[in-house]
Amino acid sequence: MITGFILRALEGKILIAAGILVAFALLIPALNLLTPPDSALHVPTYVMSLMGKYLCYALLALALDLVWGYCGILSLGHGAFFALGGYAMGMYLMRQIGSRGVYGDPILPDFMVFLNWKELPWFWHGMDMFPVAMAMVLIVPGLLAFFFGWFAFRSRVNGVYLSIITQAMTYALMLAFFRNDMGFGGNNGLTDYKEILGFSVQADGTRAVLFALSAIFLALCLVIASGITRSKFGKVLVGVRDAESRVRFLGYRVENIKLFTFVVSAMMAGIAGALFVPQVGIINPGEFDPANSIEVVVWAAVGGRGTLIGPIIGAILVNVGKSYFTGAFPDLWLFALGGLFIFVTLFLPKGIVGTVQQYLARRKEYRDAADKDAANTDVKPQSAPVAAE
Repeated sequence: MITGFILRALEGKILIAAGILVAFALLIPALNLLTPPDSALHVPTYVMSLMGKYLCYALLALALDLVWGYCGILSLGHGAFFALGGYAMGMYLMRQIGSRGVYGDPILPDFMVFLNWKELPWFWHGMDMFPVAMAMVLIVPGLLAFFFGWFAFRSRVNGVYLSIITQAMTYALMLAFFRNDMGFGGNNGLTDYKEILGFSVQADGTRAVLFALSAIFLALCLVIASGITRSKFGKVLVGVRDAESRVRFLGYRVENIKLFTFVVSAMMAGIAGALFVPQVGIINPGEFDPANSIEVVVWAAVGGRGTLIGPIIGAILVNVGKSYFTGAFPDLWLFALGGLFIFVTLFLPKGIVGTVQQYLARRKEYRDAADKDAANTDVKPQSAPVAAE
């Protein structure tokens, strides 16, 4: 069963994309650690960390594409799952600071000491253990997606109404996490990390490993998403997207199909957030901002929703452009992003990858039609020689 799932997942384009990501996971850290700083091949640590951040965003866009591109669920709240995974990782990193914090408390993080907390909240217990923290990276976003989806999908909330509810969910979480009494650092969030698994977060080797893990997890989630969408379940998933009522009349439990996909997507987003936090060094309630979730939709639309590879490309391209424009033209970035979304909507409705696939498909149809016409062309028979009298 697992072998069949993997073989279905490793379709040509997916296999190439996953191979490229694994190659990058090996090549970029090697160029950072093994080449001298004055070498033309050297990749600076800050560039590698920036690329790692882009890969985390790409994983988030992939997670959204699974529910939007294949199930038709336009979620405007995936930033919440991303942030929850980030907070789970941030809590672990804060517990590793110990007595090296500003106030020297071996148990309480600095912000709790500053706010005069006397004991560690119950939900912080166990977060100093890496396996527990990594389990929370999956469990917390997964549980939120499960309970939210359970009520929403069984109530048959669809379309723009579901999108608005997901946006309200992430906005409510943002307001909650801004409160100091929630125990997550308030508006300052969680920062000033020291080490992860005993290794300095700022060390070049640690940064290289984090980048490699980002690339590998992106490749792994790409394979998983491909396996899901290319299976029989994936065919039903596309049916739900295109004609939900027909699939329901055929006897399928549409709400269960949506729920499963939504939970898997939320877990992928949580992994992206967990990999994001140690590379940027902070997690705060700003990550819950609904504008971030809307930006993820732009990444998927630019790359091409329903293609898996497209949102990855879209996330990387848009964020590279963002890094450039926010430095060169900081006042114009939002206008450029809005203009890009309008341009894609009007002229590239299928996104970059979708448009390329459409062009190649039409080209193949024209070639097949031309070959068929050539094969069906009648060849005039040669006239028989006339006998001499």
